[in-house]
Amino acid sequence: MVAEGFTRVAAVDCGTNSIRLLVADVNPATGELLELDRRMTIVRLGQDVDRTGRLAPEALERTFAACREYADVIRELGATNVRFVATSASRDAENRDEFVRGVVDILGVEPEVISGDQEAEFSFTGATKELAGRDDVARPYLVVDIGGGSTEFVVGDDHVRAARSVDVGCVRMTERHLVHEGKVSDPPTAQQIAAMRADIEAALDLAEETVPLREARTLVGLAGSVTTVSAIDQELPEYDSERIHHSRVTQGRVRQITEWLLRSTHAERAAIPSMHPGRVDVIGAGALVLLAIMERIGAEEVVVSEHDILDGIAWSVA
Repeated sequence: MVAEGFTRVAAVDCGTNSIRLLVADVNPATGELLELDRRMTIVRLGQDVDRTGRLAPEALERTFAACREYADVIRELGATNVRFVATSASRDAENRDEFVRGVVDILGVEPEVISGDQEAEFSFTGATKELAGRDDVARPYLVVDIGGGSTEFVVGDDHVRAARSVDVGCVRMTERHLVHEGKVSDPPTAQQIAAMRADIEAALDLAEETVPLREARTLVGLAGSVTTVSAIDQELPEYDSERIHHSRVTQGRVRQITEWLLRSTHAERAAIPSMHPGRVDVIGAGALVLLAIMERIGAEEVVVSEHDILDGIAWSVA
């Protein structure tokens, strides 16, 4: 039963590293979102896209397998309005038609390959809707969504004032800088880290051309790299969304965690109880992107949000 005033919607966000589903009852009049099911699967759709320009067959099959699971959930919960949004990897790939056909066959909706600006708007809405009116969170916000292939920067108050998507994400940076002879360096060398940092700084310069990053009074961080850093900071015995959502991590702790991740081995990172297996090799790069942003804008802390582009997509359906 869907309560009066609510609409049951399903939102799918397919990124470079993961695909996620949210089924929720939303009430646009009151601003309420009641979550029924939220899940994430690491599919690495963006595997080798930076190098080949194409989506790999095995990456497509992993993604379609997750879509079949999600189709079952959507059917069971009776969500009639479905929106599927695809981001960086499928925007860049030559064979994206193959991806589109597969999704339509399984879910009955066409994936919308959205622009960086649309991605930013969804992320901003999803991340900030619950923060409005809180005394302990100053505006304007800078919402930073560190994905697998790209990072979105959005500055705004009630609405987006400026946004920019740049091609630094945890998967792209790992593949570009931390892979040697076909394997992720374990751990990376100082030279590899320095080259990655230079790439990130250049991307921040690009973002600052159009987005006034330093005007923000609250930094809000989204996506798996940021939430995993929070889980490590809190020493959680397992990944716990409730404890991560709206947690705060200081710049000093982000630096400590990043430095440790970049000098640790694969086995050491894999042993972290809150670490998703699909993030073990890319978390160091993602944490470095977050640290570079905090240092650039002088942010003393980051407010971590579990609500992001997925929630923004759900709102857009309603």
